[in-house]
Amino acid sequence: MGEKDEKGISRRKFVGGIAAAAGITLVPRHVLGGKGFQAPSDKLNIACIGPGGMGGSNTNRCAATENIVALCDVDDAKAAKAYEKYPNAKRYKDFRKMLEQKDIEAVIVAPPDHSHAVAALAAMQLGKHVYVQKPLTRTVGEARRLTEAARQYKVATQMGNQGHSNEGLRLVSEWIWDGAIGPVREVHMWTNRPVWPQGMFKRPAETPAVPQTLDWEMWIGPSPTRPYSPAYHPFNWRAWQDFGAGALGDMGCHVMDAAFSTLKLGYPTSVEAMTSDIVVEMWKKQQNTESYPSSSIVHYTFPARGDMPVVKLHWYDGGMKPERPEELEYGDLPESGTLFVGDKGKIITPTYTESVRIIPEAKMKEYKRPAKTLPRVKGGQEGHEQNWIAACKGGEPACSNFDYSGPFTETVVMGNLAIRFPGKKLMWDGVNMKVTNFDEANEFVFPKYREGWSLT
Repeated sequence: MGEKDEKGISRRKFVGGIAAAAGITLVPRHVLGGKGFQAPSDKLNIACIGPGGMGGSNTNRCAATENIVALCDVDDAKAAKAYEKYPNAKRYKDFRKMLEQKDIEAVIVAPPDHSHAVAALAAMQLGKHVYVQKPLTRTVGEARRLTEAARQYKVATQMGNQGHSNEGLRLVSEWIWDGAIGPVREVHMWTNRPVWPQGMFKRPAETPAVPQTLDWEMWIGPSPTRPYSPAYHPFNWRAWQDFGAGALGDMGCHVMDAAFSTLKLGYPTSVEAMTSDIVVEMWKKQQNTESYPSSSIVHYTFPARGDMPVVKLHWYDGGMKPERPEELEYGDLPESGTLFVGDKGKIITPTYTESVRIIPEAKMKEYKRPAKTLPRVKGGQEGHEQNWIAACKGGEPACSNFDYSGPFTETVVMGNLAIRFPGKKLMWDGVNMKVTNFDEANEFVFPKYREGWSLT
């Protein structure tokens, strides 16, 4: 599947072309050597951090062909089903202790967002391959560090934005590169998130006792210490700036994926956000430094890339959507999706780019589809984990390896940097990870870890 034919293009060239747009170099697998990579017939010994959450489904897909040898979750109650399903897997609450288990070769990293970077880096430093749930990290600086670490430690990596394995994502690229809608200068992307409470400007007042099944100290991980609250665990941590990445971080790595890859986007030159206000009393607004807003609109500007023009990306969440295009002859915009606006037409896709639709319908019917030239992932999004496993065993780099998903995550969560300062247009030097016109924002490029935690 990775070999080039007369009209095709290898996965390495496809991924490499995207990575090159952000000034990134891919290292061929044969240069990496055999250390840490297995024959395709061998079974990997895989561990999971966070099987009680999103990591559970990742583990199940890996278990179809590989060995599950260790499970780590801070909450025994949440992880109970996984523990029951894999009784022979050793159990841990501290991922650092789990990583000392000698037979582990690859790790699924799926705790809450604030622990992604420290857990993934620790695994890579021990030479273990990693599959990290989206968003790869909570901040720009953490994403850059993981990208660099993947190259340094020469391990196979994948971010869990499973839509990147879908057929539709490749069709969008092939059609737009074919000129189906002409040059794209504008893209609108939206989500129905948050579906959890968000927009709170105060921390929870109630601090009940920590459940006996939960190791709260390990749950906090590298973030600032605070009392336990069900407003954080088990699900609503997504809303809080110290732990999650809000609606944008939660779904941006899905909804923005087709635009980032198809349009060969690198770093934005500017990002600006508008957010819902918090009015604490008559005519008095409160800046939110605790949670993400209940709704936001984020505008990204990207420079011209080769023969592709300057493009503006517009993100909407919390019930906000772009204006319904006139070319959409029936139905409404989906709850979540992407609208590509070209000089000669428009393309609309759902959340995970499962399908592609040119509007108006007449243009879709008359469009002569080009040959399929990009490599496909067997099984589509259901094969995302197996795509990583193949890379762990010496195959082509996984389709959303960190050379792609690292810079992509930087772009997504750069929007959260703008959300902290609504109405302020942040000029961005992506290479140096620096806001050039508003130094106060640079404080949040890297998170502040509490004592005892670092990304070294």
